[in-house]
Amino acid sequence: MRLNKILIAALAGTVVFFLLGWLVWGIVLRDFMAANYVSSGILKADKDMILWAMVLGNFAAAFLLAFIFDFWANISTFVTGAKAGALIFGLIAVSMDLVWYASANILNLNGTIADIIASTVVGAIVGGVIGLVLGRGVKK
Repeated sequence: MRLNKILIAALAGTVVFFLLGWLVWGIVLRDFMAANYVSSGILKADKDMILWAMVLGNFAAAFLLAFIFDFWANISTFVTGAKAGALIFGLIAVSMDLVWYASANILNLNGTIADIIASTVVGAIVGGVIGLVLGRGVKK
């Protein structure tokens, strides 16, 4: 039963990650991020995206949150899930983006900062949804 609840929460998180990723990076920040890439040709064209890999990557991230929330943190509300999701994905973004900024020609500093902020916001929303799903049926 516990694994089923985690999988359901992870699937809900996957859908939200995918849709928010498309909205935030694919629409809202698309031109800004493109202007802040150090080299051209970094992003694939929409027609060249590998959808199964994107969905699987989103699922892995959502499963990570659902597992941490259920097994270790006992998170079962939108607010606590949002706080934890923001912290976890904010720190992941800081660590990955700054390492990439230091060692690779991907984004300039403006793009790096924007990606960290966007990742933190998306992580908060996804974390909130996962917390909410995990809390369904929990008696308080």
